[in-house]
Amino acid sequence: MTLTLTSGAFVDGEKIPARYTCEGGDVSPPLAWSGTPEGTRSFVLIIDDPDAPDPAAPKLTWVHWLVYDIPSSAHALPEDCGNGALPAGSLLGRNDFRRTAYGGPCPPIGRHRYFHKLYALDCVLGDLGEPTKARLLKAMAGHVLAETQLIGTYQK
Repeated sequence: MTLTLTSGAFVDGEKIPARYTCEGGDVSPPLAWSGTPEGTRSFVLIIDDPDAPDPAAPKLTWVHWLVYDIPSSAHALPEDCGNGALPAGSLLGRNDFRRTAYGGPCPPIGRHRYFHKLYALDCVLGDLGEPTKARLLKAMAGHVLAETQLIGTYQK
C-alpha cells in the first residue's frame, strides 16, 4: 500500500473552502490518511505555501502548521484540531505566523498552493521544543519511511 492523504473538505488540486482560511473560521481542515507503512512509529504533518508572497514572483515558502510525533495509531486529524485538540502525544512546531497553532491560508495576492505533507517516521522524535520547519526536517532526516501530499489552492 501507498501512503495517501485526503480531506473531506477539498480534493487534491482544488480550492480550500474559506472556512479553513483567515477569511473564515481559520480552523484546520479535516485530514485522513491510509497506507501506513510497516514500522511506522509516528507521523509528521507540515502545511506550507511555496508561492509567498506572490505566485507570479515567489520569494519564500510560508509555513502554516507543523505537527510532529502524531501517534502511529492515528489515521486522521479532525476539523478544528489545530489549536490543541490533537491526538495524545502530538507536538507542535512554530509556524511563520510565530505561533504553535494552525494558521490558515491568507494570501496577499493571487492564487496560492498549500501543500499538506504527511511523513511516516520510524521513530518518535521527542520534545524538540517549538521547532521551525528547518529544525524539524533536520530531526526527521534518515527516519522517513514514506511521504505523501495533498495540495489545495486559495485566493482572496
